[in-house]
This record gives sequence, C-alpha cells and structure tokens, in this order.
Amino acid sequence: STQSTGGAEGIPENMTKKINKLALEKGVSIVGPATVGGVKPGCFKIGNTGGMLDNILKSKLYRPGSVAYVSRSGGMSNELNNIVSINTNGVYEGVAIGGDRYPGTSFMDHIKRYNANPDVKMIVVLGEVGGVEEYDIVNAIKSGEIRKSVVAWCIGTCGDYFSTEVQFGHAGSSANSKLETASAKNLALRQVGAHVPDSFDDLGKTIRKVYDELVETGGIVPEPEMPPPQVPIDFKWAQELGLVRKQTSFISGICDERGEELLYAGVPMSEVIKENLGVGGVISLLWFQRRMPEFAYKFIELCLIVTADHGPAVSGAHNTIVTARAGKDLVSSLTSGLLTIGDRFGGALDESARQFSNAYDKGKTPLEFVNEMRNSHKYIQGIGHRVKSLNNPDMRVSALAEFAKANFPATPLFDYARQVEKITTSKKPNLILNVDGCIATLFVDLLYQSGSFSVEEARDLIDIGCLNALFVAGRSLGFIGHYLDQKRLKQGLYRHPWDDIAYMTPGPGTGN
Repeated sequence: STQSTGGAEGIPENMTKKINKLALEKGVSIVGPATVGGVKPGCFKIGNTGGMLDNILKSKLYRPGSVAYVSRSGGMSNELNNIVSINTNGVYEGVAIGGDRYPGTSFMDHIKRYNANPDVKMIVVLGEVGGVEEYDIVNAIKSGEIRKSVVAWCIGTCGDYFSTEVQFGHAGSSANSKLETASAKNLALRQVGAHVPDSFDDLGKTIRKVYDELVETGGIVPEPEMPPPQVPIDFKWAQELGLVRKQTSFISGICDERGEELLYAGVPMSEVIKENLGVGGVISLLWFQRRMPEFAYKFIELCLIVTADHGPAVSGAHNTIVTARAGKDLVSSLTSGLLTIGDRFGGALDESARQFSNAYDKGKTPLEFVNEMRNSHKYIQGIGHRVKSLNNPDMRVSALAEFAKANFPATPLFDYARQVEKITTSKKPNLILNVDGCIATLFVDLLYQSGSFSVEEARDLIDIGCLNALFVAGRSLGFIGHYLDQKRLKQGLYRHPWDDIAYMTPGPGTGN
C-alpha cells in the first residue's frame, strides 16, 4: 500500500528533489511542499485543509460526496470545497499538491487514483499559470486513459494582459513560454473534451452542469442528506464574531495596554506626556479614573513631597533600615517599612477624614465634636504630634495650608479642623492638627470642591482608602531612599544596644 505525508512551507528546492527521490524509492506519496494539505471527508484531513470546524460543516466535509479534486493552491482548495459543496453532493477527496516548482506528487498521480475509484464520479482540476503538468491531463483525456468527466480551470489568465512575464504568488506560477500560460492550457483542455468555464466566476456553474447531467443519466445517485450533529462553534472564532464573551477573572478600569498605545483611564500615554500632566495627573487618572483641575495635580504632588520622609527614627524608616542592613533586597526592605503604616503611624488619613467629615456633615460644632470624642474615649485622628506643637509648628502643615488657601475654591472642612485644633491645643500645645489631619481634611475639600466628583463618589473614595494611599505612595519614596542610603554606606547587620532595652525578666529563683 502507498503511504502519504504532508510538506510545509519554505523547503529549499534541492532538498525537495532529494526528498521526492527518496519517497519514490520507498513508495511514499508526498503532499506538498507549500500546501495546506488534503482532505478525505468522513475519514481524515491532512494539514489545515477545510479550515475550522464550522467551515467543515458548511462545506459538507463530514461525509463523502461524489467529486474529487486536485489543486495546486492550498487557499483555493478551500474555495473548491465550498464551490463543490454548493453545486454537488460534496467532495469525495481533495488534494492541494502545492505551489512550489517541484511538488512531491503531480496532478496525474491523484487523477489516476480518482479515475480508478468507482466512488469518484467526476474530477475537478484547478491548475495555474506556469509549468506544463496540465498537458499530461490533456494527453490522458485524449488517449482515453481518463474516462470520467473532468472540469478544469487554470488560474492566471490575467497574465495575458501584462506586457512582460509576471511572477505570481507561487514559486512555480510564472509562464516561461506561451505554452505555460493559463489561457493556452485552458484552450488545450477544452479542445480534448474537458469542461472548461469561460472564467473562474463560472467554475461553479460548470461543475453544477456536469453534476446535473450525471445525476440525470444515473451516473450519480444522490443519497438523502442527513443533518450533521450539532457542533458548538469554535470559541475563539465566536469571540471574534462577537457572538460570545468569556467570563473574565477580574475587571480593570484604569489602564489598557492592548492597543497601539498605552491608555491611562482612556487617555493615551503620548497625551499625558504632551500635556505635562505630571505625577499628580497620572495619579488622578489611575486612582480616580478622570482628569482633575491643575491645582489638584499640584496638591497631590505637594502631598507626596511633604510625606516622602520624616527621618530615620520613625518606625517605618527604622524597619526599612534594619532590614536593609540585614542584607535583604529592596522589595523586602520597602515592605518591612510599609507594614508599620497604620493608625499609629501614617495610616490615620482615612479615619481622620471620616471623623471630621461625619461631625461637619451632621452640623456639630467643633466643641461638640471634641466633647463627643472625649466622652467616647476615642482619639481624634489627625490631631496630636510627638514632637511638633504650637511652639514648634510643623512646616509641612503650613505649606499645605498656604497652597490650599491660594488655590482651592473653598476649604470648609479644613477650616473646621482648625477650629477643633484651637480647642485641643488649649488643653495641650502638642494636640495640633498634624500632617495626617491636614492632608485628610484638605483632600476631602478637594474632592467636594473641585467639581470632578459627585457627593457619592467623594464618599466612596474616602471609604475605600484613597487618602492612606497618598501617604503610602509618598513615604515609599523615603523608604527607598533609606534603603539606598544604607547600601551606599555599606552598613552592616544592625543589633540594638543592650543599654537601650529595659530588661524586665524575673530574677533568679523567682520563676516557676
């Protein structure tokens, strides 16, 4: 028995000749090179012939018909599948031998098989400009070797209208003499009795005419068409057609990298750079999904500046330094510092905003607010500092307040917090409005007064933690600085001195 195999694109011609010679010696038929393969409906297919499953069903390639074809072009063989299925009872077998100069099998190799197969009732040949293989078909019809009806067409007849020879897509599709032109081949095939249409557009009509004649004379007895089993459409193809959507694992609403240019909340990166939106503008897009007024960008950047660092003694910087000196990497050291952020260190912005906003929105006077918090045994978040006081004011708060008064449309919540500060500092001078409380109340004023957010949107942003995010983003700059500083100074492993620790372990003989 004869075995067959398929060949791919880009095989050098000298290698093709060697493979063809070896295949001939071993009795192997090669389909290709430079082909999509072949198909035997109801049995198997070679390569990508027939396309996806939905096309196989539409072209009736799930069961055998009565028409066998051979083509040079792989792409056109898929078109033949469609044409044959529309105009006949379908394809029995189809092969695209490939468009290279030295295909592994010829037109006649397959036509001889079709001619000898009683299940094949008619043959379709799709040749092309270049080469002389089609003349072997002419001679076989003329000699009577081929007895079955042949419908044939050679593509490339437009080459007659060019003043010089044209190399078409395939390596072998170039006429080196008039004998190799598509028109000459079509004429020769027509003269020996092959059914040749006037143009490719009429190929389907010609196939239909020959098929109907065979049905009328009893050469073909069509079988009742059985509906194929319902097969789901290919998911990727259905997605491209917009028929289905895949349930996503998560949703992202701030950035889209899928197009030609990165988008931040729908704004192209080139536009962000061109308009000089800066870090404040980028945060506005990525955190709040919208543009904000210019003063808002500047205020966000000012918040990052004043929160970037507060020296090596605070808990976050201390942790970062200790971790860096333990030989850990940047991410580990940064994380060590960030994990200290909370209500006691840097993470009071959100709660401060909620406390002041709730009191202000309910119409409580500053004194009523202070008394309520005292009676509930709760700290007012954003009030108080371990070092700064009325006599040693925090210049960061002064800078933020000065900017807001000069640029914000109004600062009602900040003004309310200042009134609270007057009450608390009358008790203790260090119960000032600290940088957390200043940023918290001013940012609430920004959300409400900028015109960029509705009341509900502003409240949602406060609730989800956008204010603490400002401190985290700003202080990360300082923590990274401390990490790099320790590495630059080549500081070794840190061990805390004994004399700075109050050991309170039980004395000898007092333990259990």
